[in-house]
Amino acid sequence: MSAHCQLTGARPGFGNNISHSHRRTSRRFDPNIQRKRYWLPSEERHVRLTLSAKAVKTVDTIGIEAAVARIRARGVTV
Repeated sequence: MSAHCQLTGARPGFGNNISHSHRRTSRRFDPNIQRKRYWLPSEERHVRLTLSAKAVKTVDTIGIEAAVARIRARGVTV
Protein backbone atom coordinates (compact mmCIF):
# COMPACT_ATOMS: atom_id res chain seq x y z
CA MET A 1 0.00 0.00 0.00
CA SER A 2 1.39 3.38 -0.95
CA ALA A 3 1.91 6.15 1.57
CA HIS A 4 -1.34 8.11 1.29
CA CYS A 5 -3.82 9.61 3.72
CA GLN A 6 -7.36 8.22 3.82
CA LEU A 7 -8.88 11.54 4.93
CA THR A 8 -7.04 14.22 2.95
CA GLY A 9 -5.78 12.09 0.08
CA ALA A 10 -2.20 13.35 0.57
CA ARG A 11 0.21 11.35 -1.58
CA PRO A 12 3.96 11.46 -2.14
CA GLY A 13 5.33 14.31 -4.23
CA PHE A 14 8.32 13.92 -6.50
CA GLY A 15 11.25 16.18 -7.22
CA ASN A 16 15.02 16.27 -7.42
CA ASN A 17 17.96 16.26 -5.06
CA ILE A 18 20.40 18.88 -6.30
CA SER A 19 24.03 18.33 -5.36
CA HIS A 20 26.69 20.99 -4.84
CA SER A 21 27.80 20.45 -8.45
CA HIS A 22 24.13 20.87 -9.48
CA ARG A 23 23.63 17.26 -10.62
CA ARG A 24 20.02 16.18 -10.20
CA THR A 25 18.76 12.84 -8.93
CA SER A 26 15.18 11.81 -8.32
CA ARG A 27 13.71 11.92 -4.85
CA ARG A 28 10.36 11.45 -3.21
CA PHE A 29 8.65 13.72 -0.64
CA ASP A 30 6.54 11.42 1.55
CA PRO A 31 3.69 12.77 3.70
CA ASN A 32 3.95 12.16 7.45
CA ILE A 33 1.71 9.05 7.52
CA GLN A 34 0.61 7.54 10.84
CA ARG A 35 -1.60 4.53 11.59
CA LYS A 36 -4.09 5.49 14.27
CA ARG A 37 -6.86 3.56 16.00
CA TYR A 38 -10.10 5.33 16.94
CA TRP A 39 -13.25 4.17 18.74
CA LEU A 40 -16.31 4.65 16.52
CA PRO A 41 -19.28 4.95 18.92
CA SER A 42 -22.02 4.69 16.27
CA GLU A 43 -20.79 1.25 15.19
CA GLU A 44 -19.39 0.26 18.60
CA ARG A 45 -16.04 -0.81 17.19
CA HIS A 46 -12.52 0.41 16.64
CA VAL A 47 -11.35 1.61 13.23
CA ARG A 48 -7.72 1.78 12.19
CA LEU A 49 -7.02 4.69 9.85
CA THR A 50 -3.93 5.64 7.85
CA LEU A 51 -3.71 9.40 8.30
CA SER A 52 -1.25 12.21 7.73
CA ALA A 53 -0.24 14.26 10.78
CA LYS A 54 -2.41 17.11 9.50
CA ALA A 55 -5.41 14.76 9.22
CA VAL A 56 -4.93 13.56 12.83
CA LYS A 57 -5.36 17.19 13.93
CA THR A 58 -8.42 17.49 11.67
CA VAL A 59 -10.00 14.44 13.32
CA ASP A 60 -9.35 16.01 16.73
CA THR A 61 -11.18 19.13 15.56
CA ILE A 62 -14.19 17.74 13.65
CA GLY A 63 -14.57 14.43 15.47
CA ILE A 64 -14.22 10.83 14.36
CA GLU A 65 -17.84 10.48 13.14
CA ALA A 66 -17.50 13.40 10.71
CA ALA A 67 -14.07 12.23 9.62
CA VAL A 68 -15.31 8.71 8.83
CA ALA A 69 -18.22 10.25 6.90
CA ARG A 70 -15.73 12.27 4.81
CA ILE A 71 -13.57 9.19 4.21
CA ARG A 72 -16.60 7.18 3.07
CA ALA A 73 -17.69 10.07 0.81
CA ARG A 74 -14.32 9.75 -0.96
CA GLY A 75 -15.19 6.11 -1.68
CA VAL A 76 -12.75 4.52 0.79
CA THR A 77 -14.03 1.64 2.92
CA VAL A 78 -13.53 1.89 6.67
